[in-house]
Amino acid sequence: MDFSLLPQIAIQCLLGASAIVFTELVRDAYHIAGHYWQPLKRGHNLHHKAYRPDLTITSLEMYQKAQLNNDVPEAIAMLGAAAILAACTQLPVLWIGCLYSLVFLIPAVARSQGLLLQTDVTHKPGDLIELPKPWIVNRTYHWRHHFDDQNAYYCGHFTIVDKLLGTSLALKGKTVAITGASGALGQALIAELSKHGAKVVALTTSDRAFAEGIEVLHWQIGAEEELRSRLQKVDIFILNHGVNVYGDRTPAAIQTSYEVNTFSTWRLAELFLETVTESSHKALKELWINTSEAEVNPALSPLYELSKRALGDLITLRRLDAPCIIRKLVLGPFKSQLNPYGVMSASGVAWAIVALAKRDFRDIIVTINPITYILFPIKEFFQSLYFRLFSK
Repeated sequence: MDFSLLPQIAIQCLLGASAIVFTELVRDAYHIAGHYWQPLKRGHNLHHKAYRPDLTITSLEMYQKAQLNNDVPEAIAMLGAAAILAACTQLPVLWIGCLYSLVFLIPAVARSQGLLLQTDVTHKPGDLIELPKPWIVNRTYHWRHHFDDQNAYYCGHFTIVDKLLGTSLALKGKTVAITGASGALGQALIAELSKHGAKVVALTTSDRAFAEGIEVLHWQIGAEEELRSRLQKVDIFILNHGVNVYGDRTPAAIQTSYEVNTFSTWRLAELFLETVTESSHKALKELWINTSEAEVNPALSPLYELSKRALGDLITLRRLDAPCIIRKLVLGPFKSQLNPYGVMSASGVAWAIVALAKRDFRDIIVTINPITYILFPIKEFFQSLYFRLFSK
């Protein structure tokens, strides 16, 4: 074999892949235009009317009209853009984009005639089985565009555009419950989530007053079961409470640190996961857990580190079989009651958390420490792999 050809082969493969990605970007642009540009709106509205929540079609006639007026023109736009790109660059490998477009155009034409309906894989009828994938659009991801928020989840195959636009997660109208709501980050998250149209439920163990319109629930460590009924109707549960005993290492401090930071959080997490009982819950419900940067870096508070690392390990293990998305909030030092010396502002951290969640980051890292951005993904990957191999 002539290994001198390998660089050229690699370049051609990269160009071919780029042509496919370009074609998908055109599809996503066409889709977004279908929501905002009047000439395309009618056809795209037919697409939304063609399906019920279980993704069965409302009628074959409506489905065929939707295919003819939305899916076929969309595939033609993909084909035309791919052909223009290949013709203008005069790179033969870019014609792969045209072949890729035909894979969508030919079945779309067939479906508009009532044929090959099984090729409509993202609208396959039945219960949602998988969780939404972070980089590839599956049925659960696309279901949210139809029945969660039609002004989000635009992507057709790769989720690149949604990540860029911040439309990978819709918060408008969602019920979001937050523990540790009276703390600095809890207050900042309430304000930030409210800006995005979320209905916030503040869970607190203190008597602090909250802004008008915020539902407040008082709870106590050890009495988590009392929240079960309210959690049934919560879409996103943010576990944010915690305690920092600093340098104390007495038995009482050990008990308090683990009970608050690890076991109480774990009990609440399991309570919420038990509410994921319906097909739609796989698409709509999420659990966000503040495990802290202490998972991988010193926090100058041994018991805080130990209890948060124990929590982080348990959540990594639980993620393997979780019935809904679990996001970790890996946060660096921000100014709060737990850390009066923090260098970041709680409002800035809250803004970053929401911005990254809306771009579907499953591990939301917000810190000034660049090492964490390297260490945490490595640690999470290998620990998850270890748990997957040696547990079931």
